[in-house]
Parts: sequence; structure tokens; C-alpha cells
Amino acid sequence: MTTQRAALDGIRVIDLTVWFQGPVAAQHLADFGAEVIHVERPKGGDQGRGVRSIKALPVGDWNQYFLVINRNKKSLAVDLKQPQGREILYRLAEKSDVFLSNLAAENLAAWGLTADALHAVNPRLVYAVTSGYGRWATATKPAFDMTVQALTGLMNRLGEPGEPPIYLGMGSGDAFGGLLGALGILIALQQRRRTGKGQIVDASLYGAQLLLAAPTLQAYLATGDARYARQRSRRTPENPLWNPYPAHDRWLFLCVPNDDTSYATLRRVLGDPPAAREPRFASAAGRREHATALVDALDPVFRERSAEDWTARLRAEDLAVSPIGTLRDLAEDPQAWANDYLLETFCEEVKRTVTVRGLPIGLSKTPGRVESLGPELGQDTELLLADLLGYTWDEIGALKDAKVIP
Repeated sequence: MTTQRAALDGIRVIDLTVWFQGPVAAQHLADFGAEVIHVERPKGGDQGRGVRSIKALPVGDWNQYFLVINRNKKSLAVDLKQPQGREILYRLAEKSDVFLSNLAAENLAAWGLTADALHAVNPRLVYAVTSGYGRWATATKPAFDMTVQALTGLMNRLGEPGEPPIYLGMGSGDAFGGLLGALGILIALQQRRRTGKGQIVDASLYGAQLLLAAPTLQAYLATGDARYARQRSRRTPENPLWNPYPAHDRWLFLCVPNDDTSYATLRRVLGDPPAAREPRFASAAGRREHATALVDALDPVFRERSAEDWTARLRAEDLAVSPIGTLRDLAEDPQAWANDYLLETFCEEVKRTVTVRGLPIGLSKTPGRVESLGPELGQDTELLLADLLGYTWDEIGALKDAKVIP
């Protein structure tokens, strides 16, 4: 019985990235079997290695920031400011399928790592960039998740009217931008099968944030209606039956169509409270016109029971509702574990099993895996130079003496 090859087995990726968006793009490829070589500075390496807290909050006794987004990778430490270091990258590019970077274009140009330079070495190479604002950007800095989200209008859409706009948070643009970067690379690799030639791939924080906002953005583009661009209060919804409500212990999100049959069912589940029977709420148009009054009428009713109780009662009548959970709830959710959205793996740094975010995509025959967390800085340097690039051990020693490699 033979073991099924990983989906991306045979694909080699040069991963010259730092922080989050770029590394997570390469992480998706590594999860499904690509050989990903994370290229780092000999001193300090990827800046993500130094992240021990997020917004001053400690994130545990192991460097989850770096180790999770650089899982399943190898580490090559090399000084690209030196000619011998750049020669290592050229030789690696000859034997690779993808070059991925999120470093500044001027740095790549100074090191001779432009698309033109690497395509001269290997015309089949897919040259991928994860950027802040896209390949044809007029703005280049700053390019943080929150600054780009502010630019797109997405932030201005969130929050209560009259209150400050809300940052969606969670590094969503970086995470989604990385996923789009991986998608772009796979599309370019498929095109290369037809033509034999590589091309430039660009995925950006800007493009990712626009896709996150897609349904509302498209509605605004189609209509120009400011309703789709501004903040909305939960007390003035278009449909008061599609709205968050406070249960006794936590919030619920109710997702019920504004039609008479659904409203009658909702009233019955709620015990047909007198306030909900008012004539002004008898029709869909009336409920829409008097949405604020209906929200005010339903709030105290929902506060009478727990979120779990309301969820059971409403779902029993095929009305869509969900408690608004926490990350603790997520960590204990059996379906998150059953789908491998959460996984356990061994962490060498602390010598124990740890919980990590898992695989957002499932394949039935060649599923992804988390075989190892991020590598130690430069741990694979000498073997890569000797076994893959053909350097002799004397040459490797000379590179160490010259501090090109650690």
C-alpha cells in the first residue's frame, strides 16, 4: 500500500517574507506539501520571531505568532547584502517554482531580486508579491491592516452612528490577503503548465479588504445609495427581524425574513407578547417603517431567557438564530475540531502539545497537515546549500567565515 503524495508535493517556494501576510500565504502552500524555504536575515531573522505579545498582551510562553504562520517550512539564513548571499538566492531560484516576497520593492531591487532578474535566471518562476496597496499603488506607506482598512471605507461602515468607526480587527486583511496570495500562486502555476512560463502575481491588503466588503461594496457601486456606505444602528435596521438582540446572558443574532408567516412564528415562540401584537407591526411594511419601535418592544422579551434557551426554541421552529460566541466558545466547539479548523501539534520550544489554528480548506484524498511548527533560525541552511545547491563543505565554511550565513 502506497502513501498518497501531498497535493503540492514537488513545488518549491522561496519565501522571502516577514510578519504575517506574506508568511501566511506561504504557510497555506506548505500545509499542502510544498517545500517552502523561509529566507531570513542571519541576525534576528524574520521580525515575527520577536513577537511575544499582541497590543501589550502576552500570548503565552511560546512564540505562537511566528511558529504557527511558518509551520511546515525550512529556514535558510543568508545575508542578501553580500554578493555571495545574492548568488545563493539566484542558484535557489534556478531550482524553484515560486519566489514570494512582501518586502519593499526598493529592497528587492537593491538586492537584484526583481522579477526581470529572477526570470532571467528561471523563466518558469512564478514571482509573487503580497503588498499593501497593489502593484500599481500610488500610496505605499503605511501599509498596516488597520490603515488599509481605514482607506477602503470598510471601517467607516462599522459601529453605531455618531460613534467612532470600528476596526474589524483580528488581522483579517493580512490573513485574507495571504490566502489570496496563495490562490494567485496556484493559478499562475496552472497557467505555467500550459505555457512553460512564469508570471508576476500580486495580492494586497487593499484588494483583500475590498473582497471582505464585497456584498456591501457591490450594492453601493450598483446604486450609489449612502445606506450601504454609512454606519447603521441596530435600532434602525432595514429588517428588525434580522438583527442582534440581548438575551439574559449574552447577545443573539436573529436572522428571520420580514414576512408575515415568519413573524407569526416568531411571535408564537416569544410567547406572543402584547407589544409585538400592535397593529403597526402587522405587515412587513409596517415592521420596516416602525423598526425602532419593534426593536424596543422585542429587547425586553429576549432578555427574559438565556441565549441557549432562545436558540433551542427558535431553531425548533426553523427560525435561524445563533448566540454571539467568544473565542473560548470556539476553542471548545466540537465541529471546529472535527473539521481540522483547530489542531494539536507538538511545540519543540516548550516541549509539549499546543493548540493551533488548523486548515481552513479540506481535501478528501490529499488533506493538508501540520507536521512541524516554525523552524529555528537558519536550521536548514547548510543542508540546503550542500544537498540542493551543490556547495562543497569547504565553500560552506568560507561563507560562514564571511558571515554570509550563520
